[in-house]
Amino acid sequence: MFFFDPTYFLVIIGLIISMAASSYVNRTFHHYDSYRSQSNQTGSDAARFILSQSGIQDVGVQAISGDLTDNYNGQTKVLSLSESTANSTSVAAIGVAAHECGHAVQDHVNYWPMRLRTALVPAANLGSTLSLPIIIVGVLLSYNTTLIHIGIFLFSLALLFQLVTLPVEFNASRRALKILSNGQVLTPTEVPMVRKVLVAAALTYVAAALSTFLQLLRLVLLFGGNRDTD
Repeated sequence: MFFFDPTYFLVIIGLIISMAASSYVNRTFHHYDSYRSQSNQTGSDAARFILSQSGIQDVGVQAISGDLTDNYNGQTKVLSLSESTANSTSVAAIGVAAHECGHAVQDHVNYWPMRLRTALVPAANLGSTLSLPIIIVGVLLSYNTTLIHIGIFLFSLALLFQLVTLPVEFNASRRALKILSNGQVLTPTEVPMVRKVLVAAALTYVAAALSTFLQLLRLVLLFGGNRDTD
């Protein structure tokens, strides 16, 4: 039987928030990607300089394919910069590279929220993969509340991971701005441009957390209550 599900609006709202945040970060990045840095350093040059200045000698820097696919891998000690970042001398590219260096610094100083996020990765992946199948099985088994509640709990692990991610990302951006403010990579007039790029990027993580929360709220509204199975 088909029926109107008003809670689906929560999913739509989440999608709109995520799309708006993604569009904003892309517009902001490409806007400031047109500003060439006065130092004429590429993202890779800036990353190597920042790592050296931070006393980090065991992290490699490599270029990877893609656009805004930049990341830092603490297990392999490799900082990967997308082509749009690694080879560009723009203010935006240097800001993104500095942000990823911020993660390398977090790893270097054993920043505990980053350790917590890393520890939560297996649980979050498991929760994202198994939560909905378990809920569906619970519904098919005459609304088995135990299975449904287990599924909802597993989905909440994904939200927990994203909530822990927020301070990690904000802290990495603060570290990046502090490093760039010394004037050796960017001028004082270029640093505010980078701040706008990093704020826009941070909003994507906020949007992802909000979207996941709305999905979790929908699951709770649909299946979280006790249902009479007589």
